[in-house]
Amino acid sequence: MAGKEDMSLSDFESGRGGGELEALPVVKDLESVYDIPVQISAVLGKTNMQVSTLMRLNKGAVVELDRKVGEAIDIYVNNRLVARGEVVVVEDRLGVTMTEIIKTERA
Repeated sequence: MAGKEDMSLSDFESGRGGGELEALPVVKDLESVYDIPVQISAVLGKTNMQVSTLMRLNKGAVVELDRKVGEAIDIYVNNRLVARGEVVVVEDRLGVTMTEIIKTERA
């Protein structure tokens, strides 16, 4: 897709994404938006099925997704793809670790 560049976290942390020192004044200016809630979704995979098939699913049914084991999951913020990552276990809960940031240019 045109206008889209994948960045790894190491590229971002090393300053390739604009430089850490240059970004400090901008971060300070953004403090007013820190308390705005956002919706974060981690998508393991997707599938399509007919309603009749969906209605026949029972407890314990397995739904095959479009991802392979070990493949990165998509991380969305407010329905916009922002990163890819991996599922991790934190104590007795599932979590997500970001492995790459998706940078998109806006018009």
